[in-house]
Amino acid sequence: MARRDAAEPPTSGSAAQDPEPDHESVARTIALRLLTGAPRSRAQLAEAMAKRDVPNEIAQRVLDRYCEVGLVDDAEYARMLVRTRHAERGLSRRAIAVELRRRGVGDEDAEEALGQLDADDEEAAARELVRRRLAATAGLDPMVRQRRTLAALGRKGYPPGLVGRLVREALATEGVDDDDGHLESGQE
Repeated sequence: MARRDAAEPPTSGSAAQDPEPDHESVARTIALRLLTGAPRSRAQLAEAMAKRDVPNEIAQRVLDRYCEVGLVDDAEYARMLVRTRHAERGLSRRAIAVELRRRGVGDEDAEEALGQLDADDEEAAARELVRRRLAATAGLDPMVRQRRTLAALGRKGYPPGLVGRLVREALATEGVDDDDGHLESGQE
């Protein structure tokens, strides 16, 4: 098989007319590729475009258009993230707020989305997590169970006072007393 010497740059075809794609095409391609995988915030898309050296004004123009046609909607993205993180991972409002901020969702959109959860929702999720965590540690010393449950729910953003109360209640239903008072103040 004979090797053909390719002219550099090509003399015919689309590559000959546009050897480098324009920044706007690159920005659109980046946004569509990322949005195909999962919803993203406007800030996440802008960051991905900046990493590919798309000028800010072009990135903003493309993102404005995508917001206009509904492909990018930070408010809906925030609502979806709140629903999934709370229902699937059991995260507290506080932990979800941190994640929204990290993903570049504005404070107004984040507050509106977090409004979907109230104190009762959060307590119900915490109660279920306590129940599951205590069931998983059933054969261990009660203090170890308390400590591990407090730590697990603390990592999910739940306040120690709430978790301490729920752990005490759950252990009391199992017949385990909290004689030493470690959970009274919500501490380990």
